[in-house]
Amino acid sequence: MRTGGTRGAGATAARPGLGGLLAVAAADFRDRVRRPAFLVTLAATVALGWLILPGADAHWAVLQIGDYRGRYTSDYVGLATAMGGALWLSFAGFFVVRGGIARDERTGVGRLLAATPLRTTGYLLGKLLSNVMVLASMLGVLVVTAVALQQIRGESRAMDPVGLLLPYLVFALPVLVLVAALALLTETVPVLRGGIGNVAWFFAWMVLLVGGLSAHAPLGGLGWQQPLDSIRADLVAQHARVHGDFSLGLTYVDSPLRTFEWHGFVPSAGFLGTRVLLVMIAIVLVLLPAFWFARFDPARVRPRRAAAPAGVSPAAPSGGFRGGPAVPAGVVAALAVPAPAGARPATAAGGRAVPDAAGSAAGLPTTAAAAGGVVLPRLVLGELRILLAGVRWWWWLVAAAIVVAGIAAGTGGIRLTLPIAWLWPILLWSRLGSRDAEHGTDGLLAALPRPYRRRLAQWCAGLAVAVATGAGPLAVLVGHGDGVGVAAWAGGAVFLPSLALALGSIGRTARLFPAVYLPLWYTIANGLPLLDVMGATRAPGTAAPLPPALVAATGLVLLLAALAAARWRRAP
Repeated sequence: MRTGGTRGAGATAARPGLGGLLAVAAADFRDRVRRPAFLVTLAATVALGWLILPGADAHWAVLQIGDYRGRYTSDYVGLATAMGGALWLSFAGFFVVRGGIARDERTGVGRLLAATPLRTTGYLLGKLLSNVMVLASMLGVLVVTAVALQQIRGESRAMDPVGLLLPYLVFALPVLVLVAALALLTETVPVLRGGIGNVAWFFAWMVLLVGGLSAHAPLGGLGWQQPLDSIRADLVAQHARVHGDFSLGLTYVDSPLRTFEWHGFVPSAGFLGTRVLLVMIAIVLVLLPAFWFARFDPARVRPRRAAAPAGVSPAAPSGGFRGGPAVPAGVVAALAVPAPAGARPATAAGGRAVPDAAGSAAGLPTTAAAAGGVVLPRLVLGELRILLAGVRWWWWLVAAAIVVAGIAAGTGGIRLTLPIAWLWPILLWSRLGSRDAEHGTDGLLAALPRPYRRRLAQWCAGLAVAVATGAGPLAVLVGHGDGVGVAAWAGGAVFLPSLALALGSIGRTARLFPAVYLPLWYTIANGLPLLDVMGATRAPGTAAPLPPALVAATGLVLLLAALAAARWRRAP
């Protein structure tokens, strides 16, 4: 048995105590760093460092105090990148580290772990350590980026390792330990195990961020008040006239910011105590599930259905310990496609039907795959049935209410009703392109000919969901003869399922789409036209913020990327 990756965790975790805990953490860490989502987050972290430390003539800023920023010394570079890293990685890192327990259950490693002497508390602490190692490695990449950018900007090339690393240790790392613990906690709570946990984290993260910036937040919140007080004191000592307050976030500035000299800060003992207490709270949160988490022990697990998106009840269990053999969702998707009339499966000598090489075990005959245009509509219907399989009655009721509200609100309410309409199916869209990988049927379905047709059918199913949920605003636009609005709506309807399918096909996880789409959706819902792919922020009779043709073309490029990913993964 190999020892690298998740499957190695079951073998190495046989050692009880600290050795088993470290074995679980090391094996889980090696498995996670090989996944595409980790590499994508690393690349985004490098880009974040470049944004946080712009050139002297730049017209944007991420960290500013009024119309000032600090000169790029090691102290200020460390503070700015640590704050930005804590902000970015606390959101994106949650989606990267989440899913370790579900993966152990799905791959069967949980059965091995249940038979080892490793206790539940040891398993949970090992998973926490793995999460922290993944997030800390991202912080390490940000540190290297900060060092390189300090030399490139050239405002101060003198290196002070303590001044550079101190903000990472006292600001970013404790926050990321808490995020790692919350990601693990949500995996053990039945209601939050599925896609609801991904969506809930976005709104919880916003609440924690706003509350953590308050000077009266418990335990000092994010801990940024003490360095900000030090910055204000240095500005006063240098007689700088500050117009505005502290701002953290990508903003446009009319003229490049002026600089001041910040001499760093020395954290007090009380401040360091709050950071240690924050880490201890994270450990307690991780140990709490030991009271109800069964740790894959079949004697403690009651038969239940697999975790599913909100309003969705899976048609059959998948993975873990169930009463009978699991039926993979990808196989169900293939079986849901009826064979064309006249198609006959291959038969063995005894007259019993057997799958051929092209149709594989999924039950799709070669003649059906070769039928071209005949089979594609049936594939679309099959994928739509699977996408909507098990959707609860209340999901449909809310969707219908959103459509009715969109019609009743008229043109003046599109700014609100359209973003709501296209937020509701987010958990359905997140399954596009990632369902086969998450259910372990991608290898089986790779035997089918022309895999890009299944991806195209999935996209058509996602487009049908976009049309159905956004029908209310569309009816209003058509009724008022607003051609520009209809074009903007159509561009969004093409773009959103394309984005979901591309992220699911490339990242092979349902967590990537909510991580990308929710911030985009939030900017649109708040009326910011910069990234409005729906046309929701436009006033009636005006041009769309983004050209609808450009939005639709971008969606088609994403669709082509998803089709190429499907074809590339099938190539030997």
